[in-house]
Amino acid sequence: VSRGGQSVTLVGSTLVIFGGQDAKRTLLNDLHILDLETMTWDDFDAVGVPPSPRSDHAAAVHAERYLLIFGGGSHATCFNDLHVLDLQAMEWSRPTQQGEIPSPRAGHAGVTVGENWFIVGGGDNKSGASETVVLNMSTLVWSVVTSVEGRVPLASEGLSLVVGSISGEDILVSFGGYNGRYNNEVNVLKPSHKSTLQSKIMEAPVPDSVSAVQNATNPTRDLESDFEVGQEGKIREIVMDNTDSEHVKSKGEETSELIIATLKAEKEELESSLNKEKLQSLQLKEELTQAETRNTDLYKELQSIRGQLAAEQSRCFKLEVDVAELRQKLQTMETLQKELELLQRQKAASEQASLNAKQRQGSGGVWGWLAGSPPQNADDA
Repeated sequence: VSRGGQSVTLVGSTLVIFGGQDAKRTLLNDLHILDLETMTWDDFDAVGVPPSPRSDHAAAVHAERYLLIFGGGSHATCFNDLHVLDLQAMEWSRPTQQGEIPSPRAGHAGVTVGENWFIVGGGDNKSGASETVVLNMSTLVWSVVTSVEGRVPLASEGLSLVVGSISGEDILVSFGGYNGRYNNEVNVLKPSHKSTLQSKIMEAPVPDSVSAVQNATNPTRDLESDFEVGQEGKIREIVMDNTDSEHVKSKGEETSELIIATLKAEKEELESSLNKEKLQSLQLKEELTQAETRNTDLYKELQSIRGQLAAEQSRCFKLEVDVAELRQKLQTMETLQKELELLQRQKAASEQASLNAKQRQGSGGVWGWLAGSPPQNADDA
């Protein structure tokens, strides 16, 4: 499966590939081995519990048998767990780590020097890892070699790290990395196996042609070397020196005084921040009191409006009752009007019938008179 963010470890004449993520950003924890002599791939299903799917982790081999996987990240978090694969038994295990266990990180780089595995850089999506750590692969004990402060290239993700040798001494060389911006700085670490170690960091800008970093101010330096880099670059040399006890004591006193001064400054800063927080708290309390007062006034106004609304609702109900009564009376009046009109028509019809009858009676008397019969008086009739 095509992928990125995997680890590739050379074990004898084979390359061991572990983890990464595919083109769909699906995290992987599968294991593949490429035989460099036959250029053939083999897939292996090891027993035991493998590391969770991850990418941007570091891997190393110990004694040409044990594959170590440290750190890495998923889409949501970073890890600081250590897993070991026995390449002969093909079995995963998760041993107990000891010493100064590193913080979770991904994007770090690692190289081995003897039985020591040096880890440099990386980050946890919030900040870069400032300490360079080393794991003794035989005892599985972690220790901090050196640390840096601020956003510097050594506390970057995606840096490159190789091991070399100058005058018979091992050196670690890192290049590049990303910690908010890409850089082209070269850093050199000279590990020392003395019982008493002191870390010194020197930095010098590089001119247009060549720059060399010298540590001439330290007469007890164990290693002497010059390093060259290209244009617009920087080189940093981290030298692990052997010092005497008096110098260590003096440095310890200076460090203690510096720590005390730093703590005092931090205390003053905290007190100032506390006073600001108290003032802000008082302001918030006043604003809260004003808001509660406004809330009380608004509640009273709301209650008054509710009372007015209830009165208006009662008035509207009475008006609706009156309207219903008026409608009923109107319907009654319409019925009476119709009855009155009917009676008037009946009366008119009755009067018309009476008039017609009188007219017929009057007409009969005239013809009778002409026939020789005198008309009858109304009284006779």
